[in-house]
Amino acid sequence: MRLVRFADGNRDPLGVERDGRVNVVESPSMDDLIGPGRDGIAMLGPVRERAAVARAESSLSVEHLSLLSPIRRPGKIVAVGINYAAHAAEGGRPAPADPVLFAKFPTSVIGPGDDIVWDPALTSAVDYEAELAVVIGRTCRRVDESTALDYVLGYTCLNDVSARDLQFADKQFVRSKSLDTFCPIGPVLVTPDEIPDPQALRIRSYVNGELRQDASTADMIHGVAELIAFCSRAFTLESGDVIATGTPAGVGWYREPKALLHDGDEVVIEIEGIGRLVNRCREEPTAGAS
Repeated sequence: MRLVRFADGNRDPLGVERDGRVNVVESPSMDDLIGPGRDGIAMLGPVRERAAVARAESSLSVEHLSLLSPIRRPGKIVAVGINYAAHAAEGGRPAPADPVLFAKFPTSVIGPGDDIVWDPALTSAVDYEAELAVVIGRTCRRVDESTALDYVLGYTCLNDVSARDLQFADKQFVRSKSLDTFCPIGPVLVTPDEIPDPQALRIRSYVNGELRQDASTADMIHGVAELIAFCSRAFTLESGDVIATGTPAGVGWYREPKALLHDGDEVVIEIEGIGRLVNRCREEPTAGAS
């Protein structure tokens, strides 16, 4: 299934998208599927059944909907650094033997069509990173790699927006990766029955229509199942948690000359079988800043 959340007045219903049309599922909501202690995977059956019986004439065109991030507020966002060999090489670093983890704050999440916004007095080196995001569907602790994918609720696109000047000044990633609006997610959450192999997806990014990144998730150093198992050995993954699986080569910081983001730029993250996550960039000076 292809699950979406969309704005409808004061509501944000769950819908199932197919061929550009959305059947609304009044219950359960996406929030019912995720959260500590919940088993969203078990609830996919009722979602499928209710979407199937929804009247076709009452379905909505996805083009006319204001889509939201499929996950309103993840409990945690576990990001993976240096997980494509070519990206490691473009930064002059060796491929890591074990996954390199850091966190993005959940308050950085925005949805498709929302603006990526930053204060130019805070950062002048904003970069894009196309990533496959994995959404956990049930409590996951000390799982084996052979069963790790059984804990996946679905997959979506994620842009790990990064303030490179803050990243290198801080010598760690959290602040530079967690500015408000620096984690676009969407446009849909695709359940594993439609993506049986997350290591066989083409992943690309575009800035103002120019292709910047073009790779396959097969190029990951540490695949999705390994990442879930590795994380779960250290800490509990809960329903609704997001793992951002790393970005391929082609980010703006390592281009010659550098090709960073500017006010008015359009960034597209595209993943095969999922869709296109589109956001525009806007510089917004902090009021009263000098």
